[in-house]
Amino acid sequence: MENKYWQIATRQMDLVTKEEQERFKNTKISVIGCGGIGGQAIEMLARMGVGELVLVDEDSFDYTNLNRQNFATFDNIGLSKSETAKKKVESINPYVKVTSFSEHVDENNIDKILNDSDMVIDALDNILTRIIVSRKANEYKIPFIHGAIHGTLGQVTVFLSNTKNYEEMFNLPSLGKELETEVVEELDKLTSGVPPAIGPTPNLIGCLQAMEAYKIATRIGKVTVAPKILTFDLLDFASFSIDEI
Repeated sequence: MENKYWQIATRQMDLVTKEEQERFKNTKISVIGCGGIGGQAIEMLARMGVGELVLVDEDSFDYTNLNRQNFATFDNIGLSKSETAKKKVESINPYVKVTSFSEHVDENNIDKILNDSDMVIDALDNILTRIIVSRKANEYKIPFIHGAIHGTLGQVTVFLSNTKNYEEMFNLPSLGKELETEVVEELDKLTSGVPPAIGPTPNLIGCLQAMEAYKIATRIGKVTVAPKILTFDLLDFASFSIDEI
């Protein structure tokens, strides 16, 4: 059975050595969010041959997810996103060990979720949870691979323990503070309503995050590390750029 893992990876083995692919095979990645961004990142990680995934999402699928979320179908409306993602990964690549949590991420369970992870992918849609996850990733000294969208706009960067952190880079009012009621209320003011989303944007972000994870694990290529950030607008392909904040 073991040789089938390498059959799955055959087409990418001209890009990496067996030793480099083995590093990815021995990597554990937590993906927080199994929707538009997360669904694509999860699928790509599984297909590229990651060793272990921890999948987290408290939500279930509804009809509004069908325009962009890879794992959403008419048949699984109402089903858990994290459990559905787990089954999908197992059907794609049974050599990936998968754990799923259908729960809200907060300061009480983040240690359990990131325990022994080598990196974490941010496929979230709210700032407060990003802060909780990014702080814990920084504490554990593991890469926090950030991705976010708004309509046709997208951005990706990687925060390391020795770079600017998420709160510093985006100058958030929570920087250096406990996440008490007053601070949380300030963070809530930064977002309003449900942001627009069209299929290609989150899926492209998820692919890019998966590739950043692959580069980090295998040590090939150049990672987009904060304060550098890749941004784009899919309505204008000339807008793709890597800037520094």
